[in-house]
Amino acid sequence: MAENSPVSAHGRAVPVLHNATLPNGSVVDVHLERGRVRDIVPAAGRSAVGDELDLTGHLLLTAPAEPHAHLDKALTFDEIRPPMGDLGAAIAAWENHTPTLTVEGIAERARRAAMMLLGNGTTAVRSHVNLLRGEDPLRGIRALVEVREELDSVMDIQIVAMAPYFAEDGAVHAALDLGADLVGGHPHQTPDPSGNLQRLLAIARSRGVGVDMHTDEQLNPMMLTLEELAHSVRDWPKSMPVTAGHCVSLGVVQTDVLDRVIRAVKDSDVGIVSLPITNLYLQGWADPVATPRGLTAVRALLDAGVRVAGGADNVRDPYNPLGRSDALETAMLLVTAGHLSVDAAYRAVSEGARDIMGLPVAGVAAGLSADLLAIRSSSLEEAVASAPQDRIVLSQGRLVSISSTSRSCVAGG
Repeated sequence: MAENSPVSAHGRAVPVLHNATLPNGSVVDVHLERGRVRDIVPAAGRSAVGDELDLTGHLLLTAPAEPHAHLDKALTFDEIRPPMGDLGAAIAAWENHTPTLTVEGIAERARRAAMMLLGNGTTAVRSHVNLLRGEDPLRGIRALVEVREELDSVMDIQIVAMAPYFAEDGAVHAALDLGADLVGGHPHQTPDPSGNLQRLLAIARSRGVGVDMHTDEQLNPMMLTLEELAHSVRDWPKSMPVTAGHCVSLGVVQTDVLDRVIRAVKDSDVGIVSLPITNLYLQGWADPVATPRGLTAVRALLDAGVRVAGGADNVRDPYNPLGRSDALETAMLLVTAGHLSVDAAYRAVSEGARDIMGLPVAGVAAGLSADLLAIRSSSLEEAVASAPQDRIVLSQGRLVSISSTSRSCVAGG
């Protein structure tokens, strides 16, 4: 049984974390000040007093960040009851449901989904938000702006205005005016992928903002809008960051094509987000034998020095009926399906995600932002394998969530 202890909406500043175990096995006291780590010293074995925390038995990690969510869609599975199926079936189920969406309903679900993420340790989220059909295409954007303002003191929320092919330029500009941070879309699913990509890039350039594109979410090796994206943004300034999510087709191309595209991605400093949970579910339905995994070429990208993050994507909606809103689930799948080491997988959902999101560097080192997760484990491998629910979450040095579990088992005779 998991229990969440109520914490003030603004959290309380924590001055010292006592007896924390680091991934290298050392046990330390961590002093915090003004939202950052001040210093780290060997544990003195003292108990916590006042607002201090005793982390005996807890592993202290950089808090995860979620670089690719869909908070506007989250937790709709039960009300939609969509058929199991591939990406096309998921899109159709979502499109059929969108006329029923209201700002209030989207905000309520997005708020719940964000708090699930926070309770599991995630202190920053980038959410793609669909521009919708109908008289009010900005319902989702307004809902997410509302939730972002409500949770501003405990969580960083970035909003990507995700423009389907039918969205007019004016709607994208209006979404940015309302507070969206980036321009997004899915050019590979439109009748004119290149034309759609260039149209969205032109809007972003005109506004001086970055882009985060759903990219090549299919197993057709000929669909490589990623390469065009990389060449198109080669001269963009750092103030206009470029991210590509999914990049599924990159995982099925020939080696020479893979090397060529990765060089272009590296030269343009495009960040790549791998999304194993949803892609494992949506891809490969037409291949009952030797079913492809549907992941991008994660190891090849990392080996080439490309900035890579791991994200959860959809949670309990037509695109993924499952999902725990837990970065450790993503890390586990990056190990089992992406063949990353446990260390590399956790970096992808923490430091790597924060890097792609343009957030301050966080972690257990002097001077870094005190966005931290303490989890009852003795090692990182144990944490990723068993995902214990005993967790303490700090956002910029403030306590924002405590979860604890209890278990009672019959004793063996």
